[in-house]
Formats: sequence, C-alpha cells, structure tokens
Amino acid sequence: MRMNSPEAGRIDAPTQEPGMVRIAAVGDLHYGSEVHGVSRAQVTRLVEEVEAAADILVLCGDLTTHGKPSQATALMEAMGGLRVPTVAVLGNHEFDSGAEKEVAKVLREHGITVLDGEAVEVNGVGFAGVKGFAGGFGKATLGAFGEPIIKAFVQEALDEALKLENALRKLATPVKVAVLHYSPTAETIQGEPLEIQAFLGCSRLMPPLDAMQVDVVFHGHAHTGTLEGRTPGGMPIYNVALPLLQSHGRMFHLWESRARAAALR
Repeated sequence: MRMNSPEAGRIDAPTQEPGMVRIAAVGDLHYGSEVHGVSRAQVTRLVEEVEAAADILVLCGDLTTHGKPSQATALMEAMGGLRVPTVAVLGNHEFDSGAEKEVAKVLREHGITVLDGEAVEVNGVGFAGVKGFAGGFGKATLGAFGEPIIKAFVQEALDEALKLENALRKLATPVKVAVLHYSPTAETIQGEPLEIQAFLGCSRLMPPLDAMQVDVVFHGHAHTGTLEGRTPGGMPIYNVALPLLQSHGRMFHLWESRARAAALR
C-alpha cells in the first residue's frame, strides 16, 4: 500500500486522465464479522475494482466490527495490494472496544490518512473529515435540555460539527470533499426504521457544508437508507454504506471531479 504523509497536508499521486480526479467511496465494511462484514475475498475484489476505476479511495468509517486493532490489522493485510491514496474517518464501531486510537494508528501505519477534524489535499482535491454523531434532523433535532447526559449527547454533535467546520476552513482547493460516518441529512437515511433514524446522524452537521462550499459529501452508517441527497445549497450527499451499495449491485460509489487543481502545483 502506498505510504501517505498526512503531516505534510498534501498527497500527490498520478491520475490516469488529465483534468479529472475519480474518487471511490465506501463505508461500513465491518471487517471481522463473518455474518455482517465483508470477507477477505470481497476486500480483494474491492481493491481490484477501485484500482481499475479510481484515483483516490475514501473510507467512511465502520471498517471493523468491534474496533479491535487486530481487526484493523487483518483488514489492512487484506487490502495490502492497494496502490490508491486513501482517506478515511472512523465510525462508531471503531469505538466499541475503547481502542479507537490504536485502530487509527494501525490504519496510518499502513498508509491510510485518517481524518478527525483535519484536512488533507490529494491530487488537488481537498478532504475534510470527522466521524460526526447522532441527534436527529430538522425540527426533531434533539435539544440541549434536561438531564446532563442529554446535554452531553447534544454537545457531542455540536463538537463534531465545529470540528468539521474548522477542517473545511483549512482547505484552499477548488474542489472540497467532506467525509463523514454519520449522515448530515434525513434524505439519505430514508428506508431505515423510523425508530432508529435519529441515531443515524444529525442535521447539526449540515451548516458547515454549504457555508464552506463543499462540492460533495460522503457518509455511511445507514445500511438500508437512500443513496443520494442534497445539501440546502444543492451539493450532492452520497450514502456509501456497503450493504446499501451492494443492494444496488455496487462495491463503491464513484464520483468524478473535472476541476483538478493542477495549476496550483
């Protein structure tokens, strides 16, 4: 796997077509579970298809089943031949064992750029990423009222939104990509049971996306949701949870940008 240099804030890799950057995005691999996760053979297929189609890979969290470093290591070994620069955020599953920092370290040691309120430039495209959090959408968004634990829950969503805004502010690229795990919109969780929709994302994540003029948003988490939504400003939001993509016969979503910032180099 190609080793990235996230501390430099910029990664360059050759693209196959001048003037275009092709981004493959997928989340919710849940590696480490034979029942709900991808197999090693499926990971091999994913790597092969991404290399054939894309210049950059985006991983939208829940890469492991229980957030164990051993699961992250096994996934990296399965993806060992990947030669495409890769940007990732963690998902809620990466926090299950309390070893999310160790999981992120494993990913970084294998060349993955893991974002948690940071930004990075790859091939002239800017990426800003956070995990995000839950809390509901629109008028049904949970408010900071009542018990301290409710206020802390709401504050987590607010903190993630602020991290996203600050990360996006760092980007000076013509093309800006937001990478999340939780959804910023109710549109892409339609199809999920109504009872759990408030736990699949939060509209508090939405304002920075239009304010900072992102070009595209990728998220996962909603396995039986809807493939595409829009920000209020009209920018596309894609739900790239693998179970949802597989139900449509795909292993990843491919997004193309023709605004590569070659002139900035």
